[in-house]
Amino acid sequence: DWVKHFGRFKTLPDNLPKPLALRYHGHQFRVYNPEIGDGRGFLFAQMRDSSGRLLDLGTKGSGQTPWSRDGDGRLTLKGGVREILATEMLEALGVYTSKTFSIVETGEELTRGDEPSPTRSSVMTRLSHGHIRIGTFQRLLALEEEEHMRQLVDYCFTQFPGPPPPDDAPGRDEPAVQLMHLVVERMADLAASWMVAGFVHGVLNTDNMNISGESFDYGPWRFLPQWNPGFTAAYFDHAGLYAFGRQPEALHWNCGQFAIALRLICDAPPLIAAMERFGPLYMEAVGRRWCWRLGIASRGLEEDGKLVGACEAAMAESGEQPDAFFYRLRGGRNAEGNLGAILRGYEAVGESHEYWEENAPESLLIDEVETIWSAIDARDDWAPLHDKVSRLRRMSEAHGPATAPCAHISGNSI
Repeated sequence: DWVKHFGRFKTLPDNLPKPLALRYHGHQFRVYNPEIGDGRGFLFAQMRDSSGRLLDLGTKGSGQTPWSRDGDGRLTLKGGVREILATEMLEALGVYTSKTFSIVETGEELTRGDEPSPTRSSVMTRLSHGHIRIGTFQRLLALEEEEHMRQLVDYCFTQFPGPPPPDDAPGRDEPAVQLMHLVVERMADLAASWMVAGFVHGVLNTDNMNISGESFDYGPWRFLPQWNPGFTAAYFDHAGLYAFGRQPEALHWNCGQFAIALRLICDAPPLIAAMERFGPLYMEAVGRRWCWRLGIASRGLEEDGKLVGACEAAMAESGEQPDAFFYRLRGGRNAEGNLGAILRGYEAVGESHEYWEENAPESLLIDEVETIWSAIDARDDWAPLHDKVSRLRRMSEAHGPATAPCAHISGNSI
């Protein structure tokens, strides 16, 4: 039954009668493309999680759709393995991410320009709390479908509820303005979570932005080998548009495209006011999440900002790998100089765990990813992958409950 439903995608009982491959537009490396959509996946089923929130089961690698263009609609097995590792590591580091629910090898051989070929094929099912992208709104703007835009805004409020805008926000009673505030809050928090995790997504196009605020759609991702704002994940990002240090800028720019789309049904000033909140929200989220990863209690925006700056300077000067840096300083221990003086003003929080007494932290640099894949590719040995996932989940336990994602009524529970 598992392969029938999650390998061949026979519809689930009492669910969507057929898969939905969705059309959208998007800025890809800031070039507008109206010819895109779900080209190798679809929305397979929907249900509710334990807190009552919508839960989507979406596919990747499930074959061609009307929006595949010249692609074969397939996912390499290596791509599926990489997605397992990315989502497990990010969740352990407190990032609000989609979850890799299932991977089924298909037995096909694929040819890819960026992998040794022929290579093995897979189909993946991911869990997420939404499938609506910024590019979904951009398409409706391009087609001038005002009524459909209003319906989409209403749908998003129903399925992805969040708190109201600030009391002094202009136009705060308008649905489009309310949604704009929610998306700005979510994107600022998402950008902060990536920066604290030392994660580089690689392809931050507007069609890769889920308005639920979830990190998803993992392609050429990497984790930092050292603190380097200019580090890029995608070999084709020659200009460094989506470099590590430019990720907040990229998400802010994408929020701007969302605001432009909403202009179809809303005046500009209230949307601009929402956009102006991004910077302060981002700084607050970075400080809050930074303290969480260090295992210390936040002291507020100003003090946390000084701490983050001192930590970034220390990592840049020493070249220490970020995972090792956070591990060494957990609870404010082992710091010297200016950073030590700052950390002495912070209180350690969180329960003790054996993980913090080990010789080295868990990390997920590219060499380890390749080693895990090589064992599968050469010997069909999945033990290193299973072992890594177990160790990442142990690290997650050691960190304790993650800081809740912003702008949601209920927490991130899948």
